[in-house]
Amino acid sequence: MTRRLSSDYVRTNTRRVSEIMTRDVVSVAEGTPLTEVVRLMERHRIKRMPVLRGGALIGIVSRADPLRALQRLLVAEPKTAASDETIRHVLDELAQAPWAPHGLTVDLANGVVTLDGVILNERKRRALRVAAENVPGVKAVIDHIVWVEPVTGWIVEGPSGKES
Repeated sequence: MTRRLSSDYVRTNTRRVSEIMTRDVVSVAEGTPLTEVVRLMERHRIKRMPVLRGGALIGIVSRADPLRALQRLLVAEPKTAASDETIRHVLDELAQAPWAPHGLTVDLANGVVTLDGVILNERKRRALRVAAENVPGVKAVIDHIVWVEPVTGWIVEGPSGKES
């Protein structure tokens, strides 16, 4: 009892991060399946987990994030196989979205979507990929989008040929 009280006192009155931080951090890579993330959170009884890319922190996933993803899946209409013609119609509408980059090229063959174009905001890459993945009948998305950083003009190639 006194051990817990003293620990609580330190947590509420300390002025040093080292006295309240978690020392044995459980983290995941950005490509970790959500099922594994949930399993780790349950096993280690944690609410938030750092997400790493090459050892660098790129985000935090919380317990609420997988729940939101599950909710979207539960309320979404079930995906059924669609012809390339049907998929093409939806993808053409996607390319016209107000947030989509001008000059976006969307190719389609046997349910595999290839995205080509130039973006000035890296967040658009993820939005385009997610939008394409959610079209019923899409089997995979290949990303050939190039990001041009608007301030420096640096060109960052996409994950060429990467399927999701």
